Amino acid sequence: MPIEPSRGAERYLRYVALERGLSENSLAAYRRDLAAYAAWLEGRGIPTLDDVSPATLSQYVVELGGAEGGEPRLAPASITRRLSTVRNLHRYLFDEGVLETNAGSAVRTPKRAQRLPKALPIEEVEALLASASGDDPVALRDRALLELLYASGARVSEAAALDVDDLLGAAVGSDAWADPEGALGEGGFIRVTGKGSKQRIVPYGSFAGRALAAYLVRARPAMVARGKGTPALFVGPRGARMSRQSAWLVIRAAAERAGITADVSPHTLRHSFATHLLAGGADVRTVQELLGHASVTTTQIYTQVTADTLREHYLMSHPRAK
Repeated sequence: MPIEPSRGAERYLRYVALERGLSENSLAAYRRDLAAYAAWLEGRGIPTLDDVSPATLSQYVVELGGAEGGEPRLAPASITRRLSTVRNLHRYLFDEGVLETNAGSAVRTPKRAQRLPKALPIEEVEALLASASGDDPVALRDRALLELLYASGARVSEAAALDVDDLLGAAVGSDAWADPEGALGEGGFIRVTGKGSKQRIVPYGSFAGRALAAYLVRARPAMVARGKGTPALFVGPRGARMSRQSAWLVIRAAAERAGITADVSPHTLRHSFATHLLAGGADVRTVQELLGHASVTTTQIYTQVTADTLREHYLMSHPRAK
């Protein structure tokens, strides 16, 4: 029986939600991509996925990129992501016997230009962290959040999802609830839940540990008391779990106070963490584990950043470099 794009999309979304354990953010992105695809098909009078051919998908890619004139409507990375989602939809429905042919099998993904992650110099990271100063509860929380992001390389969404129970002190048997200063002051580990609900244990140092202890002792109790009670590590002024959007605003505000003119993204401290570790001699496999990358290929892009920096310093410093 022919299947409409919206019905096929819902069936595929149920599959990825149950079988692949995708996060809510990933599911939302999949849903947006498939809704855009369904709208595109409807606009061209294609009522079912059975009517889609490789030529149809090729035209979809062309129109996403605005290749027929004018400025590109989507960046190459966005086009690649959308096409990947659509191809996965067709492959899933073909494997399930819903579609007789897999229209996406013959469509090539556009080549993506390699975009190097942007890391801040160590001096600018230190200025950003120092800009989160003050003894009021929000300032203490912001300093703890920023220190932990740079110390662990966690994604902003991962940090926002942390509970106090995910904080582990360096000493065996230490308790972050009962004695934050004693448990965390020398650093420790956090239990991070990453993409696909995969957990990893990541260390953090004494700077982050002391900032976390100060927040847990002098700020979080009063903030949580204004709400209904939550195990969340980072909370807002009303006592509810801090959202990733709020955490991103903290990063941006700190960068502005520090006078950083470079573009700062939610991943800036994560990129800086990885780049500085590799520049300091850390093994790429170790950095892969700390970042929670499924493939070392994803991590190796940071080695290019480090190599470019080394070359720049060489050209500036060596008397016979030019």
